[in-house]
Order: sequence, then structure tokens, then C-alpha cells
Amino acid sequence: MTSEFILEMSQISKTFPGVKALQEVQLNVRKGTVHSLMGENGAGKSTLMKILIGIHPADSGGQILFKGNPVTIHSTNDALGMGISMIHQELSPVPFMTISENIFLGRESTYGKSFWVNDKEMNQRTEELLNQLEISLDPKMLMKDLSIANTQMVEIAKAISYNSELIIMDEPTSAITEKEVKHLFKIIRGLKDKGVSIIYISHKMDEIFKISDDITIFRDGQYIGTKHVDELDTNKLISMMVGRELKEMFPKEHAEIGDILLEAKNLSRKGFFSNISFNVRKGEILGFAGLMGAGRTEVMESIFGITKLDEGEIFIHGNKVNIRHPKDAIGHKMALLTEDRKLTGCFLPLSVRDNIAIASMDKYTTSGFINPKKINTECAEASIKLNVKTPSMEQLIKNLSGGNQQKVLVARWLQTDPEILIVDEPTRGIDVGAKAEIHRLLCQLAKAGKAVIMISSELPEVLGMSDRVVVMHNGKITGEVKRDEATQERVMELAIG
Repeated sequence: MTSEFILEMSQISKTFPGVKALQEVQLNVRKGTVHSLMGENGAGKSTLMKILIGIHPADSGGQILFKGNPVTIHSTNDALGMGISMIHQELSPVPFMTISENIFLGRESTYGKSFWVNDKEMNQRTEELLNQLEISLDPKMLMKDLSIANTQMVEIAKAISYNSELIIMDEPTSAITEKEVKHLFKIIRGLKDKGVSIIYISHKMDEIFKISDDITIFRDGQYIGTKHVDELDTNKLISMMVGRELKEMFPKEHAEIGDILLEAKNLSRKGFFSNISFNVRKGEILGFAGLMGAGRTEVMESIFGITKLDEGEIFIHGNKVNIRHPKDAIGHKMALLTEDRKLTGCFLPLSVRDNIAIASMDKYTTSGFINPKKINTECAEASIKLNVKTPSMEQLIKNLSGGNQQKVLVARWLQTDPEILIVDEPTRGIDVGAKAEIHRLLCQLAKAGKAVIMISSELPEVLGMSDRVVVMHNGKITGEVKRDEATQERVMELAIG
């Protein structure tokens, strides 16, 4: 009798040094369905997928059946050969190669039996693939010239190019717009119609309920259960994921709003934004909303000294300041939590302790000598305060879950004792529990008199957390909305210009 499942994983365990990542978990995926895998960061979702794709070996005792047959997967090539491909959460394009070279890397078209790459044929195959997926990109473009959103679409195209029967999508929408999400869902439905199965991982609840057939929930490395999507609602799903009810996703607390801390006047950077003026006060959370490419991140990078302004003035406490470098910004009690924690936030080869301490080395140094005892003590305290889940402060940050990496980066900036904290997509790619913790922390900082500027592409987050919302479109401010007047419809109206 033929099984209804394309994939059956049972009794799968995985132990890393100091961490039991998976404890005898299971996952059964029906043919031609979208099966969402849910759980907080650190629940074991990505670890299980890396076992399935051959990146990590499982501990002994488990079994994987693919299309009803027992399989052993030693490498990604084994998985691809069987018909299993994966879109990874962390994008890893080869920046100085073209789209077509990235898509067909390791399986290039050649002239006959020679080693010479047939670029013309490869570009043609890529063009056909992109046209089929309705992705408007030139196959000859270099990956370095693409936006994060278009890089993500190329990764999706690459996974589909293997003609796999099972595609794993790990946070495929973390860097794409709402319009592109709809496009991706159209692609997924087309794949389902062809009998392809999808394992879908996302922290965005609305997506899960729109696209899923079945949902499996993990918690702390353990299997909690599998439900058909119709058996769940948001509250039930969150309760299964975190083991408790999250009464309030956006715990906005009242804070006394005081004097203006930072004011920007007529900021411009050619090709990115123009005539940007706004202010943020003590105790205030100022939200920045807009579609991808609106220029929000670019404005904050210029204010922080990462990129150079062409025009405009910045005032802190009413005094004009000249910020040419991030060190100048830090000296003026500013901090910036960047959009891409892997690319511009974490020092991946370093420990949790070193990642927390790295922006505050001046306070740990006396007469040119570093005080390691002070670093250890204060970084450990910061880690405990933010509830960072790590076996030790010596653990490499690359081994932590996304949510815990984000908390380490917040701890880093809090060590500098900032008055102005800019957070760019502070909860992207992290689970509901970690999101609530980050939100609570931002509220506490505002109550302590800090000024918080928050960029977010998630409208519920912007509306739930902000005292005021500044909206941008195509490098310009199109409006500002007070908290009690802000609605999704009004913000979107301004965001689309």
C-alpha cells in the first residue's frame, strides 16, 4: 500500500556540545501539501531541516522514510539527488557571480564533454525559469547589485530549479515585500498543483494560516503535536509553541514623553532620500513605516555615520552635531541595531561575551590594559538580564538561534548606555516569545527616558509599539500619524505614495 506521506521522520535526536537540540522528534509530510513547522527560535526546526538536507548527521536511533523508503542522507548532494531542496533562512549568494551562475552553481552547462561553461545556454535556461516564475530579473545581473528582496527571489528560483519533489522554505519571506509574498504564494500553489510538497518555516502567523495545510509544533527540541490548519487559531498555535498564552503581543506601556532628544533637518543623500525632517523625544518610540526600498534604513545609516549625508543637519539636545563615523554617533550616546544581524550585526566567529563587549571596550580598558574580569562579569549580567539562552558566555554566537543572537546585539548596545536607540527590523526572523521580550525591553527603555526609533515592515508591530509613526515612500516622508489616529489602512495609504 502506498503511503500518503512523502516524508516520515521518526525518533530524530541531535545533540551539540552543551545543547540537546532535538529529542526524539517526528515529522510526517503529506504529498502535495504545505506543511508548516512552527516553534520559537531554538525549538529545533532548522536543526531538523539541516538533518534532512544532509548538513548535520542525526544521533543514532532515528529513521527517515522518503517516498516510503528508508534513506540515509550524508550530504546536500544526497538530498538533492533524492529530490529534496532547501531555501535557507540566511542568504548566501556568491556576490560577484551572475544570477544564472548562482542558480546553476556546481551544475553548469558546458560545451559537450568539455570543461568550458556555456554561458549562453545557462542564461537561456535561467531566463526560462525566471519567466515561468514571473520574476523580472536579467540572468546576467551580478548578485551584488540585487536588493535583499530580489536575492531572496533568486534563492527561491534556485531551489525550484532542481525540480525537487520536496522543497524546504526556511523564512522565505523575511526580506520580501507584501506584493512579493503574494507572488511567492502563487508559486507555492502552482507547485502544489504539480504534486510538490513544501515544508514551510515562518514566524509570521498570518502567512501560516494563509498557506498551510498542516502544522507541526516543536518546543525546546521536543515534538508537541501536528494539527490540520482548520483545527488551530493564532492563540492556540502560540500557546502550543510557547507553553503559555501571550496575552499581549505588543506590551506598550505608558511613558512620560519629554524634550526633543534628536532632531533631523532636511537630510538628503543623492539617489536614496531627500529633505527628511523629523524629531524624537525622551520616552518616545517613534515608528518608521514604509515599503521595502522606501529609504528608511538608508536615513538611519546616514544619521549613525555609516554613510555620508549630502545635505542636512542633525541636532542632539538642541546642539548641532557632526557625525562622520559610527564612533562619533556612539560618542553622542546613539546606538544602532542593524537590519541584517548576520551581515552587519554579529561577529560570527566570536563568542557571546565578545559580541556583547565589542562596542564598549573603552569602559573595560584602563591605561591601555583590558580588564577581563569586568568584561566577564558585566557581559554575563547583561546576558541574564535579556534572558539569552546560551550554554556559556564562551559559546560562539553563530551557534545561537536568531532570537538569541538578536538579544545579544541588544545587550551589546545597552552596554554603551545610549540615550537614542535606533532599531531596524528588531524582530525579523525571531519567534513570538522572543518578539514579546524585545517589545517589552523597548518599552522599558522608553520608560527610562530613552528615545527609541523603530523601523519595521510589520504593520501590527509599528502600530502596536509606536507613539508616532513616520511613513516614507521613495526616499521621502509622506506623512506622520499619531498613535491614536494610526490604522493599517492610513499607514498603507501613505506608504504607497
